[in-house]
Amino acid sequence: MDFHKSADPIELIRRGSTEIINEQELKEKLSLGRPLRIKAGFDPTAPDLHLGHTVLIQKLKHFQDLGHTIVFLIGDFTGMIGDPSGKSETRKKLTREQVILNAETYKRQIFKILNPEKTELAFNSTWMDEFRAVEFVELCSRYTVARMMERDDFEKRYRENRPIAIHEFLYPLIQGYDSVVLEADVELGGTDQKFNLLMGRVLQREYGQTPQVILTMPILEGTDGVQKMSKSLDNYIGIEDPPSEMFGKIMSISDELMWRYYELLSDRDMQEILILKRNVENGIIHPKICKEKLAQEITSRFHGPDTGKSERENFNRVFAEHNIPQNIPEINIVTSENRRLSDILCQSGLCSSRGEAKRLCKQNAVGLHEGGKLNDPEHVFDAGEYVLKVGKKRFLKVTVQDGG
Repeated sequence: MDFHKSADPIELIRRGSTEIINEQELKEKLSLGRPLRIKAGFDPTAPDLHLGHTVLIQKLKHFQDLGHTIVFLIGDFTGMIGDPSGKSETRKKLTREQVILNAETYKRQIFKILNPEKTELAFNSTWMDEFRAVEFVELCSRYTVARMMERDDFEKRYRENRPIAIHEFLYPLIQGYDSVVLEADVELGGTDQKFNLLMGRVLQREYGQTPQVILTMPILEGTDGVQKMSKSLDNYIGIEDPPSEMFGKIMSISDELMWRYYELLSDRDMQEILILKRNVENGIIHPKICKEKLAQEITSRFHGPDTGKSERENFNRVFAEHNIPQNIPEINIVTSENRRLSDILCQSGLCSSRGEAKRLCKQNAVGLHEGGKLNDPEHVFDAGEYVLKVGKKRFLKVTVQDGG
């Protein structure tokens, strides 16, 4: 649903945002009658983006739908430094090779949301690799150590006698200088990026430019509803997750968290979302229906509308009608092969090791579809056909043959 052309620009920009510094300056820039340059930077520190990253990209899309120019900056230079935001210790630096490889995957993934024809893609190595030592010294002279130490994470580490490397001071300076080079009118970032975003305003003034407006977006909670979405916490939904996994993970979030996902991730008009929420509160609509709508919308965004629709049908087939999904993976076991449950789980790829298989069996997470739990990882199957169920979402058809 494309509601952006009829929506009030300020209302659309405010949607889901935490802070705008400052809104009056934004209104003045919007009144200039030209497309604004909207900047957001991502350091390619990992190859995969998840829905937490797309909160910011979705806001870029709002600006893009309003006719503004998106400058998507891939920090292939700053990525080798490592953003110290929120870090209690010096961050491990990435190699140039790692950064370049990750940057390529970012280019592929962001255009699942943004229009590539209306997006400028920039790499800060383009100008930083050409930066002379004298220019670096000049940049460093624009800011003081005292001001840098006002940053919470630096101040805390200094107070606790934890090391702060000099190169970490360079990160916010370079991010700010990126805004000078790109002549950004607006820069977006997470709430944890506020110090770096403000640096852009300072340096633009220093270099004779009109300071950028900054807009911060909240940090999205993961599927657990508590911690920041993170691959390391295993509470993430990757934008390149298989569609069934993406749909299932969204369906697993709490009813309360669902509305936050709607506001930050959905393309639906906020008025429509509020009506859905009111209908749920009044018992007119079951929250599961609303969650299915959200899961279908997001799955369709990354895998196509037909896939989103089929995954919704498939989900209901499995969970509402208690049937197995279509096109489940299959494995054939012949006499010469090991028929033990743990080996079958490993051979099929459902488990990465026998240890994981044992753990899942112990947790009652493995069973036969409509046939009870399988708690013994050493269970040996007789000849026949079986459908194994691992957790709530994964199925495997096993055919055990005699006389192989």
